[in-house]
Amino acid sequence: MSKALTALACLILTSTATSAADAVRSGIDLQYLDSSVRPQDDLYRYVNGKWLDSAEIPPDRARFGTSDHLTDQTLDHLHTILDGLQTALDAGDADQPKLATLYASFMDEKKADKLRLKPLKAELARIDSLRSVNDIPSLMAHLNRIGVPAPYAPQVHLDARDSRRYVFDISQDGLGLPDRDYYLLEDARFVQIRSQYLAYMQTMLQMAGDRDAAAEAQNILTLETSLAKAQWNRVDNRNPVRTYNKIAIEDLGSLTPGYNWRGYLSEAGFPASIDYVIVSQPSYLAALNLQLDQTSLPIWKSYFRWHLLDDSAPLLSQDFVAEHFAFHGKVLRGTEQDQMRWKRAVALVSGSMGEALGRLYVTRHFPPESRMRVEQLVKNLLAAYRQDLDTLGWMGTETREKAQDKLSRFTYKIGYPSRWRDYSALRITKDDLFGNAQRANIFEYERNVHKLGKPVDRTEWRMSPQTVNAYYSPERNEIVFPAAILQPPYFDATADDAANYGGIGAVIGHEISHGFDDQGSQYDGNGNLLNPPGWFTEHDLEQFRVRTRGLVEQYAAYSPVAGYHLNGELTLGENIADNAGLAIAYKAYHLSLGDQPATQIDGLTGDQRFYMGWAQAWRGKTRESEEIRRIKVDPHSPPEVRGTAPVRNQNGFYQAFDVKSGDKMYLPPDQRISLW
Repeated sequence: MSKALTALACLILTSTATSAADAVRSGIDLQYLDSSVRPQDDLYRYVNGKWLDSAEIPPDRARFGTSDHLTDQTLDHLHTILDGLQTALDAGDADQPKLATLYASFMDEKKADKLRLKPLKAELARIDSLRSVNDIPSLMAHLNRIGVPAPYAPQVHLDARDSRRYVFDISQDGLGLPDRDYYLLEDARFVQIRSQYLAYMQTMLQMAGDRDAAAEAQNILTLETSLAKAQWNRVDNRNPVRTYNKIAIEDLGSLTPGYNWRGYLSEAGFPASIDYVIVSQPSYLAALNLQLDQTSLPIWKSYFRWHLLDDSAPLLSQDFVAEHFAFHGKVLRGTEQDQMRWKRAVALVSGSMGEALGRLYVTRHFPPESRMRVEQLVKNLLAAYRQDLDTLGWMGTETREKAQDKLSRFTYKIGYPSRWRDYSALRITKDDLFGNAQRANIFEYERNVHKLGKPVDRTEWRMSPQTVNAYYSPERNEIVFPAAILQPPYFDATADDAANYGGIGAVIGHEISHGFDDQGSQYDGNGNLLNPPGWFTEHDLEQFRVRTRGLVEQYAAYSPVAGYHLNGELTLGENIADNAGLAIAYKAYHLSLGDQPATQIDGLTGDQRFYMGWAQAWRGKTRESEEIRRIKVDPHSPPEVRGTAPVRNQNGFYQAFDVKSGDKMYLPPDQRISLW
């Protein structure tokens, strides 16, 4: 180890490395190793081969792998908690009766079958009462409040140009298919999906009693296609500068002449004290305004009825549930059967009262020692990043100083919030599933709108503790790791550290790296969006772009389904984070060892276990329809690519497994992409 690394290792308060005497478990699932494959040729299959050959995707899933296994495990835990609340409640916990009642209302399938379409009666009447196009903005605001898709969607978040305040953002929405490409591409698969979507709309509208469902369905598809044409693609939407369009309230009318913004903002609960909004796509709003003029009111009514029906179907009688799944589950994702009702009930409760349920979850399933150990991992990763920034060959002194300043301002949250959300204003009643779900949507909408004009709450979380995921927030400059992801194989508190650094360590590094990827690097340490070159010098920004262009080309070569290549520009941010996160985790792992060599376990060196820990973390299988959907909409690369591509760019991997020219994993040194 270099003197620099040794010195930095001394700054780490407590090494998380397991001593040789205690290193009895490697944390690697040896049962899945495929000895017929050389790690030098395919590390991913070497580590996961037997699992890939034997594992079946559950019939109620479109994909299955490490994170899905943990999600199922967490669902079981939440199911046990909610079942227990049906018979035993803590009298001192005001949230528990609401959790129990909400869960029970979903589980009452007989009630839903008896009611059929009755829960939608009031909302359908509201749509039918439209008298002119001028009334549509007010209706759209109402649909936004209750969570039903409309042609645009509001969001309250931190102002990207002034992270000390909240802002109201308006962005594109309102399509029934997953992405604009599903409407616009003449690919045979998408042509077929459009035909199936048309048939699905017609069937559902007929079930709802519409007399001319076929014509209505065609009109809706035509309207949605026009909206799709006006929407920006997902690569353009990744540009935080282009999508930040600050418009004064009084100037909204000049963007969309004749549009009733006063009616929309009033119904949306917009505070009179707020004088501007952020419009993600001004050209889309202008095109929508044109569609409002050119499309007849009856077609708009059909469109809104359709989206209300489609969005609400999972809460209605079983015939509507089945039709909804047949299209959204089978056609779009290839899933063979719908999830059992209890799983859907748990998902509703978790989505509606996430922190109330999460508070019970962490009490039972997230021990304090796990939180402490992960906190130390985070500190070690941040220390490794500091050292890395000091030694980057392509970054100049001026840029380096600003990068270090941003890193010094990083904050992190582990496991669960320091302050739990207050659900006292949420009304949950017995035998009213649709009403409960609607009120939960309104509660969350109003909770967010009421932030406008108020001080920023730095304790807030965007994910519940039971979420198997993590995130970086550029406006807050923070990384967040919910309790549910802090489980094996990502994090195993009883295993040696090598696999933990390759698993959760690389995930932590991934999230830190988002602060320096092609999007996050445009924000300063206070979370404020800058114009190019931002805190880079022009020279360093060009060096950065040369490397990111290399990653775009690398990943665009992957074709998980024949005829469908990855979009290297769409996945760029996540690919940067995967590559940088793995590199930083490797450095942090060596820092945690100090001057001591890693113990061999199961005949594997520490470095070998580190990279194998990464490969097993991305173990997964995906149905073809779902793979294609994700290629179009998901900024993440597929699991098999994530488990393979970043490793080929890591010099440490070549040393760990003695990878040489001629091996299938080999990349010449000048083709290996290294950023951080």
